[in-house]
Amino acid sequence: MKRLQEKYRYVFGPVPSRRFGRSLGIDLIPFKTCTYDCIYCQLGKTSNKTLQREAYVPALTVLEEVRQKLQAGARPDYITFSGSGEPTLNTDIGFLIREIKKLSDVPVLVLTNGSLLSIPEVREELKPADIVSPSLDAGDEAMFQRINRPHPGIVFQEMVDGLVAFRESFAGQIWLEVFLIDGLNASEPEVVKILSHLQRIRAEKIQLNTAVRPTAERSALEVPAERMLEFCEIIGPKAEIIAPVSLASLPEDTGTTSRMVLDFLQRRPATLDDLASGMRLNANEALKHITLLKSLGSIEEVMRKGRLYFVASRE
Repeated sequence: MKRLQEKYRYVFGPVPSRRFGRSLGIDLIPFKTCTYDCIYCQLGKTSNKTLQREAYVPALTVLEEVRQKLQAGARPDYITFSGSGEPTLNTDIGFLIREIKKLSDVPVLVLTNGSLLSIPEVREELKPADIVSPSLDAGDEAMFQRINRPHPGIVFQEMVDGLVAFRESFAGQIWLEVFLIDGLNASEPEVVKILSHLQRIRAEKIQLNTAVRPTAERSALEVPAERMLEFCEIIGPKAEIIAPVSLASLPEDTGTTSRMVLDFLQRRPATLDDLASGMRLNANEALKHITLLKSLGSIEEVMRKGRLYFVASRE
């Protein structure tokens, strides 16, 4: 497969996010290195399921890439630790949060599955962040195993207790995601179980999500909109259903390249319309970049419910 020249290896975007507006992403982990192997993951199956924390990427290089992006005029709503795996596996995350906050007043957000918050040093490392967005998709161990397929060293109740302990020490906001899957946790009894833990965690926001993009397993089925509304009512006033990105809410962007489109697709599958609206392109421009990336073997096509998605090739 031919490669496009990469200026940035660890920083991508800003890209549009259904949850966080325009997000400048920071990817601290090699592709699909994670503590979970969630059946709904849009990046596919986990290739390295681990609890091993280490400095997976050069922290000073990451910091310089963020500085260059900001100096080049990037206008994100958030600087977000996310990407190809679980960011709290990187032992430099605390250092990077602190140093990035010296570069800009843009809020720093950590997108995490929350599995390592039972570790005191991880909780301490995330304290300087403005927002931490963990996930909780199950109300008990059995559903946890079915949906998140965690590393054997992770116990459900210890994970939940870690979220509660983090709440007690964290002065910023917690925006907690609950991913609902039809036929599994998308029922009133299961949502009530999850709610019992949410009440202990006391997040500022509960963001309900479901499978609208291609997922690691075909069994991860989308929950109909009317039932999502029902679950939102059960959870209460802090709950919200994550809405699609609005084109009108995004500022004009210039200098879009095929490399930027590939950066987008390496972190999330997208339709042609997703790319056009999310990256402020007209349909012909988006198609031009897609055609080039396909010719290079950089992306592939995936059909889901009659919609054509483009995903980055992993070979």
